[in-house]
Amino acid sequence: MTKRWRIKVRGKVQGVFYRVSTAEKATALGLVGWVKNEPDGSVLLEVEGDDSPLTAFVNWLSEGPPMAVVIGVDQSEIAVLGSEYKFEVRY
Repeated sequence: MTKRWRIKVRGKVQGVFYRVSTAEKATALGLVGWVKNEPDGSVLLEVEGDDSPLTAFVNWLSEGPPMAVVIGVDQSEIAVLGSEYKFEVRY
């Protein structure tokens, strides 16, 4: 079953390749959506896909790339778009 989640990741997640690594991981798992930096130092993303890859992805977000220090991952389910075909980094 396809779902879409809106996720905010807090901690040392900017300037540590978090967005690029997130896009690479999402793509490897066959997920679509986007990721961007927020002014408050967090990273915001929306991701869409099937249950199992989404769960693996959120587990990865809790760790992130080697230089990241994640202190929180807040997620909520939102409406599926079904119109995206890749995962992208937004600036």
